[in-house]
Amino acid sequence: MAPGSPRDLDEATDATRRTRLATERTELAWWRTGLTALAVALAVGRVIPDLSHSSAQWPYDVVGVCFALYGVAAIAYGSHRRGAVERALGAGEFPEPSRQAHGMLVAAGIVLGLLTILLIVLS
Repeated sequence: MAPGSPRDLDEATDATRRTRLATERTELAWWRTGLTALAVALAVGRVIPDLSHSSAQWPYDVVGVCFALYGVAAIAYGSHRRGAVERALGAGEFPEPSRQAHGMLVAAGIVLGLLTILLIVLS
């Protein structure tokens, strides 16, 4: 078939549709990650200290707030990324993911893991 034929247009439309669906699933995964981090924030900041009857509340507060900030950042990044992909698809382009944002989320996840280990060891 010649370029620009109805079959080519259908394939292009289908590829765009699949990309949009994949982007939606990815955004929902970021939302799940963010909501999970918010649940962990509540657990670390409020539930665990009450259950452990810890005399020092502030370390749990700090780690809980950090998890909450991470959750908010994950939700914001997922929503921003989906919007960027949607705008790019409309223009016939593809946006590269932000290496800086990805690096910051990875670094924050590592720091949160280390802070959690500290809470466990020091309890």
